[in-house]
Amino acid sequence: MTDCLAIPAQVETDSLPSQSLAETLEFIIYLPPCYDEHVSQHYPVLYLLHGQTYTNDQWVRLGAPATADRLIAAGDAPPFIIVMPHDPSWKQPTEYGFAEALTEELIPYVDAHYRTIASREQRAIGGLSRGAGWAIHFGLTRPDLFGAFGAHSPVVFWTDGPHLGEWLKAIPPESLPRIYLDIGDNDRELETALELEDILDQQNIPHEWHLYPGFHEESYWQAHVEEYLRWYAAEWH
Repeated sequence: MTDCLAIPAQVETDSLPSQSLAETLEFIIYLPPCYDEHVSQHYPVLYLLHGQTYTNDQWVRLGAPATADRLIAAGDAPPFIIVMPHDPSWKQPTEYGFAEALTEELIPYVDAHYRTIASREQRAIGGLSRGAGWAIHFGLTRPDLFGAFGAHSPVVFWTDGPHLGEWLKAIPPESLPRIYLDIGDNDRELETALELEDILDQQNIPHEWHLYPGFHEESYWQAHVEEYLRWYAAEWH
């Protein structure tokens, strides 16, 4: 019998009508190796958000599904699902309904239509550039939904910036998500990332911080995809 771990996983497109957005909410979903064979198994879920000017295939192009295949096949990560939604706007979170679409429509849809483990401990969110700004927004405003968030070369929303400290203070210590931040030392957004890291330090919030050589560009993110996925999956079982 063919070992299903040796077969590349499924990467599919799906969509759902949204009441919060003016258009259909589209997303790409990665279903891990053996998903169709192990019909009783349920999986952790990682939501990955793309950068501004890009679409929801960005993480696919950067190699996230192929890297997940390799880590799972080697036993270096448990099987998990990746959801990559399309953010259709350049607006701030206060100016349109993407936050509501993701939390109130997409997550319930994914949990209902795919075999997820529907708990915050088994759900994480991450993003790069603008998508990292969203990861910070969701991680700090909805710790009830996400047990971890990662911000890769983050662009913090200007409407969120004044609230980061108060959001952190409002989260009970036992509900704090795991936090990962990284950015290149030549990144044009370095100052805002350092400001966020300083807030975390001032409040003694546990987090992982990396300042690597690099710029605000896809070659930087691609070089670190495996590290990102290992971190997200580290506490999943």
